[in-house]
Amino acid sequence: MNSRVNKQVEVRELGLIEYQAAWDEQERLFADIVNQKLLNRSRSSDEQQLTSNYLLFCEHPHVYTLGTSGHEDNLLVDEARLAHEFGASFFKIRRGGDITYHGPGQLVGYPILDLDNFFTDIHRYMRLLEESIILTLADYGLNAGRIDGLTGVWLDYDGGANPRKICAMGVKASRWVTMHGFALNVNTDLSYFGHIVPCGITDKAVTSLATELGRPVPLDEVASRVSDHLAELFEMNLVTRVSTRTLLA
Repeated sequence: MNSRVNKQVEVRELGLIEYQAAWDEQERLFADIVNQKLLNRSRSSDEQQLTSNYLLFCEHPHVYTLGTSGHEDNLLVDEARLAHEFGASFFKIRRGGDITYHGPGQLVGYPILDLDNFFTDIHRYMRLLEESIILTLADYGLNAGRIDGLTGVWLDYDGGANPRKICAMGVKASRWVTMHGFALNVNTDLSYFGHIVPCGITDKAVTSLATELGRPVPLDEVASRVSDHLAELFEMNLVTRVSTRTLLA
């Protein structure tokens, strides 16, 4: 294993991008990191190359994604109707979690990290992702937290009468390299959650930052706050943001 670590994380803002294009970009970056790790195994310590880390921010057109542990029954509308009536697509993907929705006004974050550069503990990784969102929501005066046994970030979470999910999470990791991530409802049209059982949970609601504050919030402002909290929690050094909208359109 490479004895040196790279704490630099390149932040890329992809803008509004089709889910498949973002997935392909994740897969490409993920494969590059894994391949570098495999090459390093066959090299001496002096010849080994540092592995890269990325943090992708984007929005997606209307899309539903189902994780490997999910159930298709939690999609309440057939795919043909989703496409023709609601303009939404559907993907089965290799991540944890059940079914969720992505759409305009939602901040989606995909950390593609080599955890050997930080720590090799998936449980800690998930909790710090959640913590970055909890701290971001606190910046807007919202008291958010976790519910035992449920991934993600919630409001009215501590035995309250109306627990509601504001951020869904689902990740994949292989050889300590991560992909997929979180989806924070900022200015999201929540009616689209009515076509699924969100994350397979039948007895709790969903909400958004705009709903809770009574006003829309700029996504780039929220992304900046999330990335700052991630940088502090993971002791990252964020590299100048690179816009790849034209590359991935």
